[in-house]
Amino acid sequence: MIPELFTEEIKLEDGRVITIETGRLAKQAHGSVVVRQGKTMLLATVVSAYEAKEGMNFLPLTVDYREKFAAAGRYPGGFFKREARPSTEEILVMRLIDRVLRPLFPKDYHAETQVMIQLMSADEDVMPDSLAGLAASACIALTDIPFEYPISEVRVARIDGEFVINPSRANLERADMDMMVGASADSVMMVEGEFDECSEKEMADAIKFAHEAIKVQCAAQVSLAKKAGRVLETREYNMADTCEDTAKKVNDFAYDKCYAVAKLGTSKKERGLKFSEIKDEVKALFTEEELEEKGALVSKYFNKSQKEAIRNLTMDEGIRLDGRKTTEIRPIWCEVDYLPSAHGSAVFTRGETQALATVTLGGSRDANKIDLPTHEGEERFYLHYNFPPFCTGEARPLRGTSRREVGHGNLAQRALKGMISEDCPYTVRVVSEVLESNGSSSMATVCAGTMALMDAGVELKKPVSGIAMGLITDVESGKYAVLSDILGDEDHLGDMDFKVTGTADGITACQMDIKVKGLSYEILEKALEQARDGRLHILGKLTETIASVNETVKPHAPKMVQVIVANEFIGAIIGPGGKVIQQMQKDTDTVIAITEDENENGVVEIQGTNQEKIDKVIAMIDSITFKPQVNEVYNVKVVKMLDFGAVVEYLNAPGNEVLLHISELAWERTDKVEDVVKMGDEFEVKYFGIDKRTRKPKVSRKALLPRPPREERKPRE
Repeated sequence: MIPELFTEEIKLEDGRVITIETGRLAKQAHGSVVVRQGKTMLLATVVSAYEAKEGMNFLPLTVDYREKFAAAGRYPGGFFKREARPSTEEILVMRLIDRVLRPLFPKDYHAETQVMIQLMSADEDVMPDSLAGLAASACIALTDIPFEYPISEVRVARIDGEFVINPSRANLERADMDMMVGASADSVMMVEGEFDECSEKEMADAIKFAHEAIKVQCAAQVSLAKKAGRVLETREYNMADTCEDTAKKVNDFAYDKCYAVAKLGTSKKERGLKFSEIKDEVKALFTEEELEEKGALVSKYFNKSQKEAIRNLTMDEGIRLDGRKTTEIRPIWCEVDYLPSAHGSAVFTRGETQALATVTLGGSRDANKIDLPTHEGEERFYLHYNFPPFCTGEARPLRGTSRREVGHGNLAQRALKGMISEDCPYTVRVVSEVLESNGSSSMATVCAGTMALMDAGVELKKPVSGIAMGLITDVESGKYAVLSDILGDEDHLGDMDFKVTGTADGITACQMDIKVKGLSYEILEKALEQARDGRLHILGKLTETIASVNETVKPHAPKMVQVIVANEFIGAIIGPGGKVIQQMQKDTDTVIAITEDENENGVVEIQGTNQEKIDKVIAMIDSITFKPQVNEVYNVKVVKMLDFGAVVEYLNAPGNEVLLHISELAWERTDKVEDVVKMGDEFEVKYFGIDKRTRKPKVSRKALLPRPPREERKPRE
C-alpha cells in the first residue's frame, strides 16, 4: 500500500512553484519533508532524543547539509569515489541554517537533535541552498519537538534594478546584490550577503522584500502540518531546575557589585578577574551542601545578574565595559610590509583584537578549484581565516579548520573580492592569522586584508573596512542602545551581532544575527547608519597607514605577463609531449600556463621574478607564433650560406628562417652569394608570400633597392 502524500505549494511572484511534501519518505525520522522546485529535490529529516544525556547543559544540535553527486548525474572527483567530508560551500549552508534554528529551541532543552538535509536531484536553474532553510524548518514543524515557530530562508538578489527571490545561478551572475535572509513570520533573524557598494537604505529594502516572501513560506509550513494531521502537543522534557529564593539571594548580592565593575572600564583580563572574585563571594554565601545541590543554579543566576548589570549600565548611562561611549571605536594601530618574505603583509590592531594578514600571488594553476554537484568552477581570489586558541588565552587541541573559521573567512572574502580589479592577472590568496581576539576578528581580517593587498601591489578599486555592531534592548521600556565596534562580551550579552563592510561609497558585505523578536526596521536602519560612521572612521586609519596601492609588486614576488596567441599555435608552444614548454620553463626559471579565453584564443600566462627572463619567454613565443605578412618589410640576419642563396633569420623572431634566393639579392647578376652578403650580415627584406612556382616563402632584398636604369645592368652571358 502506497502511503498517503501530503503537499503544499508556494507560488513565487514570477510564477515559479515550490512544493513541500511529506508522508512517503524517511517515515522513521521524527519529521521528514521533500522540497521541490523545478527538478531540484531536497530531503530534510529531523530526529531528537527524548531524554537529554546526564550532565548536558546545552543543546547538542547538529545541522548537516550535503549535496550528492548522483543528484547531478556525476561522480565524485578524486580517487576515492564516495562523498567524504563536507565542502566549504556545504559548511556555509549548514551555518546559515543553524544560526536561524538554534535560538528557537527552548534554552533548557538539551536533548541531542539532528537535522539533515540532502540534495537528491539537481537542477542547474535552481540553487538548492536557498531552499535548505525552508526544508529544515518544515520537517521540524511536523514534529512534537519543542520549537517556537516556523522559519524560512530565501536568497534575494537585485538584477537590473529589480529584486528577485531565489534566482538561478546564471541570473545571479548579473546581480549587484546577493543576500540570504532568514526570518520567521514576525521577525528577521539572520542576514548574510555581498553587495556592489549598495547604500544602507537599499540593503534595508532588500531585507523587507525577502521577509514578505518568507511570511508566505512560513504559512505554508503551518498549512502542511494541518493537512498531515501532525499538529501535536509539544513533547514533555526535563526542564531546568529553578529556585526563586536562590535567584533573589544571588541578585541582591551580586548586581550592584557587577554594575560597579562594569563601570570601571578595565581591560578584558582585569575585568574577568574582578567578576571571578565576585562570583567566589557569591558562592561563599552558601554552605558546601547547598553548593553541591544548587551549584549550577548559583552560577546560572550569577551570570544572569552580571549580564543584566552590564546591559542596564549601557542603556541607562551609555557606558560600556571598556569605558567607551556607544558610538566610540577602540584605539587602532596598523603596519604594512611587516613580513619581509611575504608578497604583501599587514598588521591591524583594534583594542584587544589583532589580525596579521598575508598575500600570496600566483598563477592560474593556483586557483581554488570548486567541484560540487551543482557547480564547477574556480576562484582566482580567496581568503583563509585562522583562529588559534592562543588568541583568546586558551589551550585546547587543534582539530582542523572549524566551521566558524570557514564562515568568518567567507565573510571577509566576500567583503574584498568585489574590489579586486578585473584586470588583475594573478591568483590572489589572503591568509588572516588572528593573534588576539576580543570582538570582531573577522572585521579585523577585512581591514588587515585590505592593507596587505595594497602592500602587495594588487590593484584594488577602493579600500575596504569593516565594523561589528551590537544592540541592547529592553522590550518593556522600549529603550535600546546601538553599539559600535563591540567587544566579545558585548556580542555574548547583546541582542544583535551585525558585521558590515564597505568602501567610502557603499556596503560590500554583511552578516547579521538578531537574537530578539520583532526588531524594528527603524532600529536596523539606525544601526546601519551608525555602522557607516564607524566604518569610515576605521577606513581613515587604514589610508593613513597606506594611502594607495603600491605601484609594483615586491622584488621577490612573481611578475605576471599574459600573451594572447592564436589557437592554432598552442600545440607548437607546448610541443610534443610538452617538450617545448618544459624546456622554456627550465631555461628561464619561469612558470608557464596556457588557457583559453572566451574567444577561444590561447592565453599564455608567464610567471617569474626576473623580468629579463620573462622577456626571453615572450621572445620565444613570438618566434613560435611569428607569421610574416605579405608586402611587409623585416630585418633579417644571414645564418647560412648556400650556393643558390642565403638562409636568413627574422631578427624579431629568432629561429624563423627563410631562403633568400641568389636571384633576389641584387638587381645585378650575382655569380656568388658572398659577393653580395656574408655570414652575420643584417639587412632588410620584403616578404611576398608563398611563391606559386616553388610553393615556398619568397623574400627579396633587391625589391628594397633602387632599380638601376636598364643600360647599367650587367649583361647576361
